[in-house]
Amino acid sequence: MANREVHLSKQVNTKTGRRYCTAALSANGRVKQDIVLVDGKEEHHAEGCYYIRWSEGGKRHRKSVGKNATEAGAARLRKEAELNARAHGVALAPSPTNGHRSLLTAVADFLDETKLTHKPRSQNAYKNALEYFMESCPKAHIEEIDRKDLLKFSAFLRDQKKQSPRSVYNKFEIVMSFLKAQGVRGLVDKYDWPKYVEEAVEIYEQSDLDTLFSACDAEEQLWFEFFLMTGMREQEVMHFCWSDVIFAASVVRVTHKPDLNWTPKAYKEREIPVPDKLTAALKAHRSKSDRSCKLVFPTAGGLPKLDFLDCLKSCARRAGLDPDDFWLHKFRSTFATWSLWAGVDFRTVQECLGHSDLESTMRYLKPSRSQQVREKVNAIFG
Repeated sequence: MANREVHLSKQVNTKTGRRYCTAALSANGRVKQDIVLVDGKEEHHAEGCYYIRWSEGGKRHRKSVGKNATEAGAARLRKEAELNARAHGVALAPSPTNGHRSLLTAVADFLDETKLTHKPRSQNAYKNALEYFMESCPKAHIEEIDRKDLLKFSAFLRDQKKQSPRSVYNKFEIVMSFLKAQGVRGLVDKYDWPKYVEEAVEIYEQSDLDTLFSACDAEEQLWFEFFLMTGMREQEVMHFCWSDVIFAASVVRVTHKPDLNWTPKAYKEREIPVPDKLTAALKAHRSKSDRSCKLVFPTAGGLPKLDFLDCLKSCARRAGLDPDDFWLHKFRSTFATWSLWAGVDFRTVQECLGHSDLESTMRYLKPSRSQQVREKVNAIFG
């Protein structure tokens, strides 16, 4: 019976993006610390964690084994020995440490890895959730965690940390992702997951937008009409550049900005068709802007604008509206819902929003309250 091989790699950043690259070995077979093979050549990469990968039961498995090359190499050999012993029907003697991994170390390695794949806001969410989990869980090792620890974690968030049902779910999901990365699965079933009520998507009424825009100056109105007519996220608007505008086609783009250290969500670039009204407003804005600045909506110092939300709240107060009813993502919701009401197909709206799945887009298909719908209802029941 052939030996069962276990592959050791490290997840690193390369010129072509994140990749699992084979760990480099020295002449004596030891793993070289932070050296990996990229396109057949050795490169030094201090970032990222080591992973072992193997096939078993017709499935491929991958598990994080930390950042230390020596420990990672030992983990590969242990797994290889385990697989071969099992294949030959031989009982494998436990290692002196019983193969237990420190929860604290695993969390630290996992959070370090998220720096490669997530933006600062997401990194903070992961850090917060895992710190809460360690606060609620008395176990010292990954292998000791069981179903009851996860159920207690949900109750801890709800009762002691006073988290909302949606927040409890989000943090539980992060912990489950962490455990999955450690090769731990099957501790809970679908009925053990926290429950929350999916809140209805809120959109702006045209009358409220008319009142808001009447209190805005020309620049403020352009900001918020841009949010409304593109459906872009706040970070996308903050990093929107003149090179992203295709005036002739009335199209704007969301693109990677390595010089600004910014990438689109899920690393997806996209194009969004916009109305001629917005294209004309951008042309007029361009004629008055600083040509040396690449950003469309910069600060006075030429940096990305960080206070769109504060400005929106201020305009709402000035218009005599309740500022609590105004937030930036509501423009995105309005863009999606109005587009669907107008008959734009789901796939196109999905692409404009940059959603990875159609289900996320379908949330915005709210019942229409238009006059045409009222006339149809009256015709049915009149």
